[in-house]
Amino acid sequence: MAEAADRATHEVGYREEKAPLLRKIIAQRMLESKQTVPHFYLTVDLDVEPLIAFRNELNEGRERKISFNDIIVKAIAMMLMEHPGCNASYVDDNIRYYDTANVCLAVAIDGGLLTPAVRHCEKKSIDEINEDSTQLIEKARNKKLRPHESIGGTFTLSNLGMYGIEEFIAIVNPPQALILAVGAIREVPVVKDGKITAGKRMKVTLSCDHRAVDGAMAAEFLADLKTSVVNNSSFSYRCPEPTRTVPRLDCDSKNSA
Repeated sequence: MAEAADRATHEVGYREEKAPLLRKIIAQRMLESKQTVPHFYLTVDLDVEPLIAFRNELNEGRERKISFNDIIVKAIAMMLMEHPGCNASYVDDNIRYYDTANVCLAVAIDGGLLTPAVRHCEKKSIDEINEDSTQLIEKARNKKLRPHESIGGTFTLSNLGMYGIEEFIAIVNPPQALILAVGAIREVPVVKDGKITAGKRMKVTLSCDHRAVDGAMAAEFLADLKTSVVNNSSFSYRCPEPTRTVPRLDCDSKNSA
């Protein structure tokens, strides 16, 4: 069977290159994740009209624009503080719970992918997250990231919406327990007050390590993230110490402008 496959391969033209070090590391880590991490997946469809309106408001007169990622990173950090069981890793038969939200950003570069970590996002304003992420993404694309800037993450965000991808499933980035895959914003018909109208929607999928996080726990995290995005017309720059209730994202919204 193997010989037949090899003969079939040699019947077509091809070229073969040695995989660069980064690609080999990615291959090893992704294979390890899929073989050793029991994944499960949760998807929700978000009404992002409030998010779009808030971003437009933020960017009025700004030279460096706030991205959707910046706002979503802040919302994720708040939810991780509200759901500490999701801000965790399964390590050597122990569950390690983190007291800060270090959100990694999946950054595509030539020949691979890097995941720099924006640290202490729960304590930072959206402006500060924007500044840090802009610098880290630029470093990643120029291959100038320092080793410590890619470690210590507790959660990863991967966004392919800019490519028109409506929905996808990401692979958990060990030792983290969760990664959120963000799709494109779509204009779709929706029902409001019994009438069909145009709406803006965005699908997000949460991939989870079932060793550290159970389905109900992850579902509560994602449901609260959705509620925070859908039910608020503005989002926080900086928020107070978390409570267990679902937070509003409009606290202190102008204080850090």
